[in-house]
Amino acid sequence: MNSNTPRIVITPGEPAGIGPDIVVQIAQRTIPAELIIIYDPDILTARAKLLNLPLKLIEFNVHHTPVPHAPGILKILPVQASKPCIPGQLNPENALFVIACLELAAEHCLEKIADALVTGPVHKAIINKAGIVFSGHTEFLADFCKAQQVLMLFVVDQLRVALATTHLPLSAVPKAITKDHIRQSIKLLHQSMQNYFNILDPTILVCGLNPHAGEGGILGTEEENIILPAIQSLQAEKLKIMGPLPADTVFTEQYLKKADAILGMYHDQVLPVVKHIGFHTAVNVTLGLPIIRTSVDHGTAIDLAGLGKACPDSLLAAINLAVQLIKPM
Repeated sequence: MNSNTPRIVITPGEPAGIGPDIVVQIAQRTIPAELIIIYDPDILTARAKLLNLPLKLIEFNVHHTPVPHAPGILKILPVQASKPCIPGQLNPENALFVIACLELAAEHCLEKIADALVTGPVHKAIINKAGIVFSGHTEFLADFCKAQQVLMLFVVDQLRVALATTHLPLSAVPKAITKDHIRQSIKLLHQSMQNYFNILDPTILVCGLNPHAGEGGILGTEEENIILPAIQSLQAEKLKIMGPLPADTVFTEQYLKKADAILGMYHDQVLPVVKHIGFHTAVNVTLGLPIIRTSVDHGTAIDLAGLGKACPDSLLAAINLAVQLIKPM
């Protein structure tokens, strides 16, 4: 793309949730990027009417040079929903529509038509109810883009927290944590800190799996047998890695002031802290993809859809971070 204006494709996600609401709200802002919404235009038009917000839709022309977003106007790449959408009423027959939007958006990034993908919230249960195996955006995009390994990274303020495992049942986490997996996760996090955040020699803190990081083997042996050897092998390569550290203290000031990033072992070990610090401003970034993908860090909030009560701040933060991660030409 021969332009200094980044082009970002956005998928609003579940049509019965607040995804269309926050996209319409964001459309009213001034944003230093071209926004391309991949969605059903009828849903966006109807939601704008419900929210009493002005919205003009212009069909996206791939041959046009990207220009910054203009308030009240959205460029759209139309995809028709399978069934009419009623805010607050989930319909599994629209699950294929949600997936189709996501696939088209990822294709545009893979083909370098767009510089980054920003995703709105999806409803995993309703997608699975439609017979589509779907555990989350992260896993779906990893498979679609044929990525060898991905990491979920959450960014809020100056805090960066990655997950060694993604959307797994807690009972499946210990088997997923191998020495090689931990080692590769740390290396991917280290490389991403350099490439995306311009931290040349990052310090990474690694959590243990068990309470008190295993308490010397009393509360579990994964730290001594798996996590510590992986850390030591990377320390031998001169990487600045600390751990395994107890997850209940790693977020205290004495540790945070040393950390450029933290690697947690599983979803609910670290996400409560992230969402407590910045529920409306946290951003989810998928590391390891051949494309840039950021996302809101909240759910579909079905009960708020169409009521004008949704907060668009996480979507705005996801867009802004995507712009920052795009390398200038």
